[in-house]
Amino acid sequence: MRDNPKEGDNISRREDLRHDEESYRLHQDKKRLNLARRTTTLNWIIQSIYWFVGILELLLGFKFLLRLFGANTENQFSRLIYNLCVPLVSPFSTLFVSPTSSGGGSILDLNILVAMLVYALLGYLLVSLVTFMFRHEL
Repeated sequence: MRDNPKEGDNISRREDLRHDEESYRLHQDKKRLNLARRTTTLNWIIQSIYWFVGILELLLGFKFLLRLFGANTENQFSRLIYNLCVPLVSPFSTLFVSPTSSGGGSILDLNILVAMLVYALLGYLLVSLVTFMFRHEL
């Protein structure tokens, strides 16, 4: 019996199709892996921004409470918090006159509250910008 030339062509076509399918699957896997890497990077950046803004908010919140309750400025902890917050609050330091209690020990520092609000909004905007930039490229 002679080999059928059509049968040989069919086998060759099947092998080509199998090769094309494998190539397509490999391409799809590479795309999924790239997307997963970009998503992981995006999540890391967003979480870093949230942590940074959270630490700023925590420091400013401590300073607000220390001033509100009239903490001793000679105490090491209160001095540390005050010194760490100086560059954070300085752009807002003369925005409002802060009301004080009759003894002057307790201060309702509205400037700190404004700073907290501004930093929270800036953090939100930064996360939105990063998300927009990454999603646009995906």
